[in-house]
Amino acid sequence: MRIRLTLAIAATALVGAFLAPSTAAAAPQQIIGGGTVSSAPWAAAVFQNGSFACSGSIIASRWVLTARHCLGGTMSVRVGSVYRSSGGATSAVSATYGRYDLGLLYLSSSISTSYVTLATSNPPVGSTNSIYGWGRTCSTCDASPQLKTASVRTTTNSATDAYGGPAIRSTGVNGVAWRGDSGGPQFYNGRQVGVCSTGNGSTYQNYASVAASRSWIASVTGV
Repeated sequence: MRIRLTLAIAATALVGAFLAPSTAAAAPQQIIGGGTVSSAPWAAAVFQNGSFACSGSIIASRWVLTARHCLGGTMSVRVGSVYRSSGGATSAVSATYGRYDLGLLYLSSSISTSYVTLATSNPPVGSTNSIYGWGRTCSTCDASPQLKTASVRTTTNSATDAYGGPAIRSTGVNGVAWRGDSGGPQFYNGRQVGVCSTGNGSTYQNYASVAASRSWIASVTGV
């Protein structure tokens, strides 16, 4: 999946392998393992200065949820297509908001599609969850052209994200997140529980907790 855009703060050292690069950085990465997705009307590919940077999800007609470390530059999104470079609907981003490693994008135009449902609690430790993103499929590969998914198992809800915020740590069942998956969603029982923040591309990943910032998301978006 994805990880890093250039950070405008000292959190750069924390995000490491997962940040989706800006124009000065290397190319983003995708889910290693797992499989491709044939339909995801809620999926959002996030672009910075015209280049793919991160993954994300649409939570309302004019709101996309991604990682805070993906914010920067001139931003836009492609929503509703499993291909990050074609299909779906596109919109520029007119405003951004961040808390911990959660980023909210306010779209310049509304997009009508199926929106994700946000969780109000973290997934149980030991539960199997699904992660999604366009990140690299190997440590040196380019970003995946088609959305990928993998199953992961929650090991703790006491991890931290790239900004020191509450996060969910999981290990791979049949795949793990990697660069380009940053900002992508983690689902448990059909609800989004996390946003891809950090990981090592081989054994684990930390996803910023949606439940821990649920009231903030509601205060900004009304969702």
